[in-house]
Amino acid sequence: MHHQTIRLIGLSILLLLASCGHPKTGKQFDPAKVAFTAHVDPLYDGQLYPSLLLALSSIDSPAPAASSPLATLPSPVAASLVAPANNAVLRIVVDSSAYNYVTILQEILPSRGQTYTFHPAIKWKYDRLRQNRQNTPLDLTLTCYINDEETDIRNLHLTLRSVNECPLSLRYPDGEQPQGAASPLVDTRWLFAAYVNEEHPEIPQIAEQILSQGLVTSLKGYQSGKSDDVRQQVLAVWHNTLLRGISYSSISCTANPSSRANVQHIRFFDEVWRTRQANCIDACVYFASILRKTGLRPLIFVEPCHAYLGYYTDKKQKNIALLETTVTSWVNYPDLLRNLDEDGYLPEEQLQKISKYLSTRQLQDYAERKITTDQLLLLLSRSLFDKASTYNQETHNANRQHFADPTNTSFQQLDIETLRQIVQPIN
Repeated sequence: MHHQTIRLIGLSILLLLASCGHPKTGKQFDPAKVAFTAHVDPLYDGQLYPSLLLALSSIDSPAPAASSPLATLPSPVAASLVAPANNAVLRIVVDSSAYNYVTILQEILPSRGQTYTFHPAIKWKYDRLRQNRQNTPLDLTLTCYINDEETDIRNLHLTLRSVNECPLSLRYPDGEQPQGAASPLVDTRWLFAAYVNEEHPEIPQIAEQILSQGLVTSLKGYQSGKSDDVRQQVLAVWHNTLLRGISYSSISCTANPSSRANVQHIRFFDEVWRTRQANCIDACVYFASILRKTGLRPLIFVEPCHAYLGYYTDKKQKNIALLETTVTSWVNYPDLLRNLDEDGYLPEEQLQKISKYLSTRQLQDYAERKITTDQLLLLLSRSLFDKASTYNQETHNANRQHFADPTNTSFQQLDIETLRQIVQPIN
């Protein structure tokens, strides 16, 4: 009798335990009712851009000001579920991968039956993201726990883009833009600022070269208070760039399969320096990096299918000068210097290539050996600089109202210093 009582008590306990869980799964909460899901925000179309993740890596606030370009940019990964009980404790674990560390999000779900959506702040391996130069598949696994019990698991498959890919705009699918959004298009050309890198370790060496080339004795920003001194500093950077032989080369196309993303390949500062190749935005990024390091305040003006540089000529930022950076490709200085005669002068054939940028007097002085080749190249740099400074002036003046209109995303005036509050250098 005693043994039978024990058996009945044991059976009762087993039945009680079984009744506490879901009859099919044995879990306390039915996964079907919790309805845990994970997805990539539809704006990104399954693509993950390291440039965005790296540029915004220092942003702490999940809710930027409405005037910020980040206000319309959602987090890429989201998870949703229905609370199975009042005050349930939710824990979402994002497993580690080659590009992220384990990430844990924990929240209280106050109301049973309420649907909640969260955006885990994934702990990315930023060094790995910086190194990614080709499209790579990336799988993320998210596990949902409620009251410390594993409830469900979801996998996300994404494509990690090259860090050189800069999204200029992203578009929501038809009917999926957020409520209240004025347009399905999200403009992200402010991301150009992330490719400007005033802290690149190559710049101090370049600054030494600039000082040795004789146009300026110091790179002192706005300290003198004279706009002519500012222009002379920019001219010195310009001359150094011409001597380096940085020429125009367009590789803006990418292999992005998304028809809703407008993406451009942008070379980093060291890529421009090493390869001596740049398109309009690459060259703007290159010049802006050096100018910021020397204490000047550059801007990038973006028009449909083109970008050009601007810079304030005074500390109070009242006057802006322009510079068409692609003019550096009009003359290849290294090619000229490779063809000097035994006396260190340009032969007639090479001189003809640059004669249209020089005055008759300058050419005559050179022919009579009154000036050296180095002095001639300085004169040539100044002539090209003057042309580059006026190249966009007419169209810029015509488009002033467009640049001043915040709703016109086809024309943008990007102040790198202002954008530094939200956008950090990628590399």
